[in-house]
Amino acid sequence: MTTIKQHEAAVSSYIENMLLPSEPLMPLWNRENFIYSKPAKWNYIDACVIRAILMLYSLNGDKRLSDYAVRFTNAYISEDGTIPTMRAEDFNLDSINGGKNLLFLYRETGLERFRLAYEKLVTEQLSDQPRLMCGNFFHKAIYPDQIWLDGAYMALPFMAEYSIISGKAEFADDAVKQLENIRDLMRDKNTGLYYHGYDESRKQKWADKKTGLSPQFWLRSIGWLCAGLTDICGILPSDSAGYSFCADMLAELLEALAMQTAEGGMLLQLPARHDLGENYPETSGTLLFAYSALRSARLGITGSAIKHAGEKAFSRVTEDFLGFDDPLPVMRNICLTAGLGGSPYRDGSAEYYLSERIAENDAKGIAPYIMTYTEIMR
Repeated sequence: MTTIKQHEAAVSSYIENMLLPSEPLMPLWNRENFIYSKPAKWNYIDACVIRAILMLYSLNGDKRLSDYAVRFTNAYISEDGTIPTMRAEDFNLDSINGGKNLLFLYRETGLERFRLAYEKLVTEQLSDQPRLMCGNFFHKAIYPDQIWLDGAYMALPFMAEYSIISGKAEFADDAVKQLENIRDLMRDKNTGLYYHGYDESRKQKWADKKTGLSPQFWLRSIGWLCAGLTDICGILPSDSAGYSFCADMLAELLEALAMQTAEGGMLLQLPARHDLGENYPETSGTLLFAYSALRSARLGITGSAIKHAGEKAFSRVTEDFLGFDDPLPVMRNICLTAGLGGSPYRDGSAEYYLSERIAENDAKGIAPYIMTYTEIMR
């Protein structure tokens, strides 16, 4: 296995040579923006990196990290807490991900603009977020009647933390109930894994007409679910019923994922499709598993076997999928993006997921790498 010094060198290089030098409106880690010439706006990808930076700051106290997070976030929010590049009426759960950073930065700085901004996420979006009949949020307005696993990370931990700081227990209760529905509706009883999407209306071409489920397990979406459950367990009181449910669901899922690890500890883009020769070890989802495995063990939710699986996965990424070029490491095998429906239409097939672009040094790999490092160092 790799040494702590190798992990530390990689994280340090990313911080010094990519993250801190990045201009907030053109961050070097957001490969989607560069590849597809997207304009700068409030988005979940950048929020993941700022989250990782703040986790590292909590570990080492390097004030440069928190100062950068403040400067970055200030570039996207106004003094009154408005986020000009975000449209609440899009009801995009991805937009809520940055709310976690707003909660942290308000605690850290006391700046009112951060409090106003996270309150606006609640009052202007979440309070009116459309729901399925079962009670779960639409993933986005453009994806009506659909649950995507991604939303379990993007929105539900924010709701749990907001519940604690506001004293409004109904937000945590709502988050836990949505996770209960996800388990009931989207979990495969044979493998213990979760399908990427669920369409309550059964109207989508990708949806099974009987179950409403998409046809494949996609690794990163399951990784988002793992990390969402992990973070909620780090927020809720350990003697609460919500914590107990989330901890059991997380332990069960991590055990199921650990069963799918390939030789060496990596997980595949389609984690249960070991029969497909073109299936490949995917780093971002593997790292979300590693982070969740290590943090769940630290919280006492899982034991030494899951902790070892997380350590093994993290070491394998560093050894085989992280090239130490000067001055910047190059992380490989990151699925750039994937989804369901839309235009051009994404049918959720194995062929579709394996056709999506594979990127290097994208935020969706770098952020969970740093997150996992913070757990290794605790």
